[in-house]
Amino acid sequence: MIQRKTHLDSLAITLLVACCAFWGLQQILIKTTVVEVPPLWQASIRMTGAVVLLWLWCVARKVPLFERDGSLPGGLLVGALFAGEFVCIYIGLQYTSASRLTVFLYTSPFWVALLLPRWVPAERLRGVQWAGLAIAFGAVIVAFSESFGHSSSSQLHGDALGLAAGMLWGLTTLALRTTKVATVRAEKALFYQVGVTAAICPLISLALGESWRLDYSALAWGSIALQTVIGAFASYLTWMWLLQHYPATQMSSFTFLTPLFALVFGVVLLKEPLTLQLVLALTGVALGIMLVNRRRAMIRA
Repeated sequence: MIQRKTHLDSLAITLLVACCAFWGLQQILIKTTVVEVPPLWQASIRMTGAVVLLWLWCVARKVPLFERDGSLPGGLLVGALFAGEFVCIYIGLQYTSASRLTVFLYTSPFWVALLLPRWVPAERLRGVQWAGLAIAFGAVIVAFSESFGHSSSSQLHGDALGLAAGMLWGLTTLALRTTKVATVRAEKALFYQVGVTAAICPLISLALGESWRLDYSALAWGSIALQTVIGAFASYLTWMWLLQHYPATQMSSFTFLTPLFALVFGVVLLKEPLTLQLVLALTGVALGIMLVNRRRAMIRA
């Protein structure tokens, strides 16, 4: 029986900060590597590597992955949503900056806050939380408006894919909490996600006519290795464990640190522009998340 806690403790906060810091850097890694390695082929290599690492981890720790426990339908749903998120991220980063896409990706907490209480009454929201949602989405519109009237539609395309990725991430969290996957080990929950994604991404890569090669630079392989070992394996396994033990709405809102990290990394490492709209969006989303997750306004089941 999985023991759930009602609030984030120091362990959870420390792990979340570490994960968010890497996820902010991860968008930079994808953005710089996509110049050399096609996006969906890059995702295919990454997720296939994660499947191998996770399988070896489970063998070493004797974690059963293929026992019949009724979680397969939910697992396939979770995997499909997870795959859709990453398809949107990898393609979207070809058209918009890493910092901008990350802002839209991290609208996911609002989808969680909006939909999860329908199945988990303990995370139901009241008036001030709904106001927070409105403020946060208004802030996203401010950032999104920067793309309108642009001489090219490419940035708008990338922003839209980032927003879709955020929605899919929120729906993945919802499925993880409301299907049989919520009752399985964190390793198996992650295995569904990376396994389905590793199967889907190569098919989309082929459909897009991407070139499959392995003779890439050491820098590109280093980026893919970091995305695989730390990103798709260690950090996501940590996230799955946290999701099974702590409140999803509090966790989801805490991940707003990631856009801040991505913004800093994007400006410092990629010399991306720090626009007024983007700063206002970050500020508004932060305020919205704070209002959404005011503990005193939560209704206990």
